[in-house]
Amino acid sequence: MNVYRCPENPIIEPKDVTPWQAGYEVIGAFNTGVTRLGDEIILLIRVAERPASSNPDIEYTAVYDVEKKQIAVKEFSKKDSLLDFSDPRMTITPEGKFLTSLSHFRIARSKDGIHFEIDDKPCMSPATAYETFGLEDPRISLIGDTYYITYVAVSPLGVTTALASTKDFGSIERHGIIFCPDNKDVVLFPEKIEGKYYAIHRPVTPLFEKYEMWIAESNDLKHWGNHHYLMGSAEGTFDCHRLGASAVPFRTDEGWLEVYHGVDDDNRYCLGAVLFDIKEPWKIIGRSDKPILAPETDYEIEGFFGNVVFNCGLLCEEGKLRIYYGVADTSIAYAEISLQEVMDSLK
Repeated sequence: MNVYRCPENPIIEPKDVTPWQAGYEVIGAFNTGVTRLGDEIILLIRVAERPASSNPDIEYTAVYDVEKKQIAVKEFSKKDSLLDFSDPRMTITPEGKFLTSLSHFRIARSKDGIHFEIDDKPCMSPATAYETFGLEDPRISLIGDTYYITYVAVSPLGVTTALASTKDFGSIERHGIIFCPDNKDVVLFPEKIEGKYYAIHRPVTPLFEKYEMWIAESNDLKHWGNHHYLMGSAEGTFDCHRLGASAVPFRTDEGWLEVYHGVDDDNRYCLGAVLFDIKEPWKIIGRSDKPILAPETDYEIEGFFGNVVFNCGLLCEEGKLRIYYGVADTSIAYAEISLQEVMDSLK
C-alpha cells in the first residue's frame, strides 16, 4: 500500500497541549475524531493528563470524584510488591485497576488540515459515575445537520459507550450510555439505511476471549437492538488477536467502506479495511488481508504504548483517505492513502 505520511508528523504532540489543571502534565494527545465544520477541519482529541511528579518512587493518577464533582489524586508506591506496574496504561492493585492518566476531549481547528489551533480547556470532561476514569476515543458522525459523538466512558463499573451531540461544537449535549459494558469501538453510520440507524460495536466475551465486531440497529440512536455478529479475527493475520471499528463508515459507489483496527498476537495495532453492502450493511463484500497502515516509523513504534496506529476518524476527499490517527498512544499523525488502491486491495 502506498502511504503518504506528512513530513511534519506527528502533527500534534503532548507538548502542544496546555494542561487543563494546574500541577498536571499532558502525556498523550491522540485517538481523535475528525469532521468538517464550514471551511474548517475539526479534531476532537483525546487528551490524557496526570499529576506531575518528580518522585520516581510514586505513581500518581487522577480519578473523578462523583460526590465532590472534582478531580481527586491517588498515590501508589512503586516499592509496594502488591502493586503491578507492568502495563504503563494502568496500575493493578488488590482493590482493583486504576488508569495511569485521566482523559478528556479538546477541540482543535485547522484551515489546512495540518496546522491546528487547540483549545486550552476541555469541551467534554468526566462528569458522571460512568466516567470516573475518563473519556476516550471519540468518533463523529454527521447525520443531517447534527454531529453525533460516540465515546468510551470508563469507570470501575466497566467500559461503556456513550452518546453526545452538537450542532456547532460550541456546546455539546450528553445523551447517556447506549451500549452496556464491556463494549467500545462504536461507530454510527452517517445516514439511515432502509429507515434504520445502524452502529458497529465491539462487545467483549471474556469466557471465549472474543473481541470482535457486531452490528445493531435503532430507531432513535439511543435504543439499540437486533444485534448481529459482523466479523471476527482470523488466525495468522494482522488482526488475529482482536479487532474493532475505527473510523466512521462512509459511502462509496461499491458499498460502505470501514477502516478498522486489528491487533496481532504481539499487540501490534494496524489498520485494515472492509466493505459492507449499501442496503444490507451486515453483509461483507470485501476485506483487506493485509494492513493498509502499519507501524513503521519511530513515532509509531516508540511512545507511551508503542507499535500502535489507531484511527478514530478520517475524511474521504478528492479520491483519497485523509487519515488522522493516534501513534503509540502518544501523539497524532496524518497520512493519505488512495481510495482506489484500498478498494483494489479488498478480497
